[in-house]
Amino acid sequence: MTLIIALYGLFIAIGGIIGYLKARSQISLIAGLGNAIVLWIAAYVTLNNLYGGLILAVCIAVELLVFFSLRWSKTRKFMPAGLMAILSLIATVGFLWVLLAR
Repeated sequence: MTLIIALYGLFIAIGGIIGYLKARSQISLIAGLGNAIVLWIAAYVTLNNLYGGLILAVCIAVELLVFFSLRWSKTRKFMPAGLMAILSLIATVGFLWVLLAR
């Protein structure tokens, strides 16, 4: 689970960097890297406290799911908002599945 959370964080960081490079959006860069750092912290926390790390990862995944879903519904463009909403939905469901299955 640690690796999956870290990879999700990597995708979020890459998305923020791409948003900055394509649209010169400093907000995308800051939000992407900030959320990625929190996800990497969550991944690290899971090494000693699976529940604590998963709860933190679920909170970030839900926050990103809401944000990107609203953005997708507003712009009606699949890239990047739709893709990130779907990725965040998968992450949220996966993290909750592991959290509730234990």
